[in-house]
Amino acid sequence: MPLDELRTLLARHARPDGATAIDGVLISKVERVDPPSASMSGTVFALIAQGAKRLALGDRVYEYRAGQYLVASVDLPVTGHFTEASSRLPALGLGLVLQPAAVAELLLQAAATDLPPVGGTPPLGIAVSDAPGELLDAAIRLLRLLDTPRDVTVLAPLIKREILWRLVSGEQGAAVRQLGLADSSLAHVSRAVHWIRDHYAHSFRVEEVARRSGMSVSAFYRNFQAVTAMSPIQFQKQIRLQEARLLLATHPNDVTGVGRRVGYDSPSQFSREYRRQFGASPSQDASRLRGSAVTVTRNPAPALP
Repeated sequence: MPLDELRTLLARHARPDGATAIDGVLISKVERVDPPSASMSGTVFALIAQGAKRLALGDRVYEYRAGQYLVASVDLPVTGHFTEASSRLPALGLGLVLQPAAVAELLLQAAATDLPPVGGTPPLGIAVSDAPGELLDAAIRLLRLLDTPRDVTVLAPLIKREILWRLVSGEQGAAVRQLGLADSSLAHVSRAVHWIRDHYAHSFRVEEVARRSGMSVSAFYRNFQAVTAMSPIQFQKQIRLQEARLLLATHPNDVTGVGRRVGYDSPSQFSREYRRQFGASPSQDASRLRGSAVTVTRNPAPALP
């Protein structure tokens, strides 16, 4: 069975840091169910071989398990955790970072008739599908290269390209394709996402961000909500609160200062929204972080398996 071999390869080559000898390819092995944690999704293809994971984006909840894959085509603030993982049956998964340039190059070489039509509505920023046999086979062949390091330089790019083609021409192809199109609605939203992330501590007018992203206000708001499951202001709040938690990990005694640094003029509003997001007040959470009960890093990727 393909999943059996995939599990064997993932278990053999898993490392604590998740890295592999193949650029852009990550392996995850998790042996316990931890509480949900918040971070950015990255733009990734994530395939589960064993176990299950739950991911929340705004009011949407995604669950994927063995034999299923997730595609995140925009770097979004998400909350996720494995729901099935143990030392006896660890969660195992493969992640591949999706590069817009690689998608664009592939689309330039593909004939239009080789791709399914794209609908009129913007694709979701995150989606889950069952992995077809061809995709599983390509993933297995990519991981086999880790047993023959001399083959990685030549063959890994070819197999990664094959995986990308399976994604582009598959069920979630519309989202992956738009990742490589400079003038797609997804690209416009992605530009807005990056701008808000870079200026999260400052107030902004939606009209200003719409102009920067190259869309009318109505089209921008509609597309942003469809892709991210949040309004632009809700998205900014998610980024502010995630950044605040990172700052509290290193400045646990300066709750008021941290709130101000991430853009909150009102300490009570900061405390209220922080508690709603993380289940504890900033000071309580800071104590937990200081006691190492919670590990916070700047670039975790819960969308990766």
